[in-house]
Amino acid sequence: MRTPAYAAPSADEPLAPFTVERREPRAHEVLIDILYCGVCHSDIHQVRDEWGGSIFPMVPGHEIVGRVSRAGEGATKFAVGDLVGVGCFVDSCRNCEPCRAGEEQYCREGMTGTYNSRERGSGEPTYGGYSTRIVVDENYVVRIPDGIAPERAAPLLCAGITTYSPLRHFGVKAGDEVAVVGLGGLGHMAVKLARAMGARVTVLSTSESKRQDAMALGATGFLSTRERSMFREHAGTFDFIIDTVSAQHDYNAYLNLLRIDGTMVLLGIPDPTPLSAFPLVSGRRRLAGSMIGGIRETQEMLDFCAEHGVAADVEMIDIADINTAYERMLKGDVRYRFVIDTASLADA
Repeated sequence: MRTPAYAAPSADEPLAPFTVERREPRAHEVLIDILYCGVCHSDIHQVRDEWGGSIFPMVPGHEIVGRVSRAGEGATKFAVGDLVGVGCFVDSCRNCEPCRAGEEQYCREGMTGTYNSRERGSGEPTYGGYSTRIVVDENYVVRIPDGIAPERAAPLLCAGITTYSPLRHFGVKAGDEVAVVGLGGLGHMAVKLARAMGARVTVLSTSESKRQDAMALGATGFLSTRERSMFREHAGTFDFIIDTVSAQHDYNAYLNLLRIDGTMVLLGIPDPTPLSAFPLVSGRRRLAGSMIGGIRETQEMLDFCAEHGVAADVEMIDIADINTAYERMLKGDVRYRFVIDTASLADA
């Protein structure tokens, strides 16, 4: 099936119109007509080959919401017309311990990315959501609940689950003092989700201009990390810190903000940062990392968001504006996630 898309021809060329050949759905697969696709910062990293190993031409996009238009033989989980989502991966080995535990994102053989990856078996490259349709195994598709606008649900498939998973795994609960480092696509979801879990949330940011936004999102406090005295004055304050920043910064200073037995979780991937043992041993603190979530937990997150009225704050764009959107993202000029209306591909 010839499918309109936008692709990066190489690491140093802008995205441009492209055609993807999508196959008919096989057994246990569904064909999804894509309605919306969120724009993640990792799209930029991979399009520009900043992580290495990029496969070109590349069709990015792993925050996908659409409707099932066809089901392959034996596919029973979704019916034609169902509103569904596809996140960061579309397959895994299914046999290793993490896969069997519903933690497919940690597949020992490596998950198969929704784009910039290769299909198991055929070795064909995967193409993502900057396109009008996609074929995915039904076991790697989630249902979008009623009550969440589809365009605002799209970023939940990456930004939402990336922040929900560590909050849930490390047991954030009502009354906890939670700090969110950085108020971007991930950070704004961390604030909303932690608040929905009953925590008190403080945003830590270098940008004083984000104070008003932080409070509007549900934060109960805002601290400027440009004020070095802040780290001394608020030492031992927080039960949990969720760090969304990918720029290099001093982990040691943030660890000292934790109470005894506090946990700081890294979601960003900055350049190597020196780490001292003292902030850890002096407070029996933990420094951990986390990466998206499995299919089961992603569905749990979506249901939680529907129940608590949580959705992403988005700015809608046409596909023709994607290169401009990338430049704006690099400047932090988005509140808080770009989402492509894939109907605009008809005019691309």
